[in-house]
Amino acid sequence: FFALSLSEFNRVSSLDSTKEMWDRLMVTYEGTNQARDTKINRLVHDYELFSMLDNENISSMYARFNDIINPLKAKDLSTLPLEDLLGSLMTHELRMSYQARNEPKKKTTALKASKDEESDKDKD
Repeated sequence: FFALSLSEFNRVSSLDSTKEMWDRLMVTYEGTNQARDTKINRLVHDYELFSMLDNENISSMYARFNDIINPLKAKDLSTLPLEDLLGSLMTHELRMSYQARNEPKKKTTALKASKDEESDKDKD
């Protein structure tokens, strides 16, 4: 009981066994199995759809990515440590910005189509 805050103590003081207390605190802080499964499914969905946002730098993208994968903890990142991934992405970002500054802008031309009814009749 000495390790609990006042609000936690009030939640569990009426329970008889430490197992009941543990279960009550676990549901309070982690939610039910259904709530945990829903949270995991949301995180997996966010992970699968993860992409860099417009006007976002690598550091903030990396922070968002960590916010998704840290709670999952089941992902195996042993093949490429996160620090190495961050370094690779920052290098890529620098290359992209260098290319954007030093390569000439490509001009594109759009042609407007107009429909001439008389020429369509001539083709028939």
